Amino acid sequence: MATVTFDKVSIRYPGAERPTVQDLDLEIADGEFLVLVGPSGCGKSTTLRALAGLEPVDSGHLLIDGKDVTGVEPGDRDIAMVFQNYALYPHLSVAKNMGFALKLAKMPQSEIRQRVQNAAEMLGLEEFLDRKPKDLSGGQRQRVAMGRAIVRDPKVFLMDEPLSNLDAKLRVQTRAELAALQRRLGTTTVYVTHDQVEAMTMGDRVAVLKDGILQQVAPPRELYDAPVNEFVAGFIGSPSMNLFPGDGLTLGVRPEAMRVVADGQVPDGWVSREGIVDLVEELGSESYVYASSEGVRLVARLAEQDVPPRGAPVTFAFDPAQAHRFDPSSGNRL
Repeated sequence: MATVTFDKVSIRYPGAERPTVQDLDLEIADGEFLVLVGPSGCGKSTTLRALAGLEPVDSGHLLIDGKDVTGVEPGDRDIAMVFQNYALYPHLSVAKNMGFALKLAKMPQSEIRQRVQNAAEMLGLEEFLDRKPKDLSGGQRQRVAMGRAIVRDPKVFLMDEPLSNLDAKLRVQTRAELAALQRRLGTTTVYVTHDQVEAMTMGDRVAVLKDGILQQVAPPRELYDAPVNEFVAGFIGSPSMNLFPGDGLTLGVRPEAMRVVADGQVPDGWVSREGIVDLVEELGSESYVYASSEGVRLVARLAEQDVPPRGAPVTFAFDPAQAHRFDPSSGNRL
C-alpha cells in the first residue's frame, strides 16, 4: 500500500494546442479507492498512464509513497495495471496467465503457486485454473486479469475502464465484487471510468476532470449534494441536474426535487415552469418525465404518481430551498 501524489503535473502531446492534463494537484491516501471520471478526452486515461510511467510528464512531479517516480521506468514503480481489454495470453492456462509476471521475476515456483492459489480463491477462479482464456466468459476473463495484478502484491493498482467490455448486468455485479475486493485487500487504487454511476458506486472519493483540469475531488455524496460548478452538477447524477436561468443566476434542481403538479396546485413559495412532455422513461418503481420548457429540457423523477403521457402539457414545480445556485458567467457555485 502507498500514498500517491500528483504535484502540479502537466502533460502535453506534441502539436497539441493545450495540455491534455494541466497543473494537476491531487493527493491519494494510503489504501484509498479513487476514481477519475469525466467525458471522453478529459485527460483521465492520460493521467493514469502517466502514473504508470507510460506517458511522459512535461512538468510537475509524481510521487508514490513519498518517492519521486517522475521519469522512473514503469517496471520500477511497483504498480499493477488492469486494462479495458484483458490482454491474456491465449495459449496459457489461467494459472500460468496469473503467474506470468512472477515467473519473469524468477520467483520460486512454490511461491508462485501459492500466490496464484490465494488470488484464485479470492476471485472464485479455483475451478478454472487449468482452462484457457477462450473457455471463459467475459466476466471470468476480467477476474483473471485482476488476479494477475493481485498476485504481484503491488503498492498501487491502476485500472483503466476494466469493466467496459462487460454487458450491463455483469458490469453491475462485477463492480460490486471489485469494490469489495479492493476494500479487503486495502491496496491503493486509481480507477478510470467515463461512467459516472460506476464512479459514484465504487469510489471512496471521485475526482472529476474536464479538459485536463481537475474540477472537484470529494466523496460521492458530497459531489452530488454540493457540486462546485455547473459542469460537475450536470455531469454527476443520472439523469443529470436540471439547469435553467433564474434572476441573474443559474438554478440547479435534481430530478427528485422536481414535482409534476396539477394547475393551481403549486405549493406556496414554490417555483413552477410550464412545459410539454417529450419523453417518459418507465423504470418500474419510478418514472422519469422529460419536458421542454421555454427552450430548456427539464426532467422530474416520479414515484407512485400518475405519469402524464408524451405530448401532454405539464407543470413542473420545485421548492427553491432545494435549488443549487450558480454564477451564470463563471459557472461556479454561489
